[in-house]
Amino acid sequence: QVQLVESGGGLVQAGGSLRLSCAASGRTFSRYAMGWFRQAPGKDREFVAGMSRFGGVTYYTDSVKGRFTISRDNAKNTVYLQMNSLKPEDTAVYYCAANPDNSDLRNPDEYDYWGQGTQVTVSS
Repeated sequence: QVQLVESGGGLVQAGGSLRLSCAASGRTFSRYAMGWFRQAPGKDREFVAGMSRFGGVTYYTDSVKGRFTISRDNAKNTVYLQMNSLKPEDTAVYYCAANPDNSDLRNPDEYDYWGQGTQVTVSS
């Protein structure tokens, strides 16, 4: 069982930056691949970024490549999402999630544990 708590969301102007954090409970954090997803009003939840257990593999959705960076600190049981050059279309609730099988990082069905989400709002 893993409990995830996101933080770091907020209101920012277009072009600005935010860093999201996701703290995980338990002593087995390194056994999970981790991912970030987001859901905008009226839209389906979409994959944003994913990272394998020890950080060797990362994936990003095309719309955030070059702007967002996922990282993790297994000693601190935390995964991060650094978001730069934010755009109004990045506005959404952002969720972190844990994937016990370290497989298909882009597929939300592979993730067993989810945080409660943190709101990111980018004003134009």
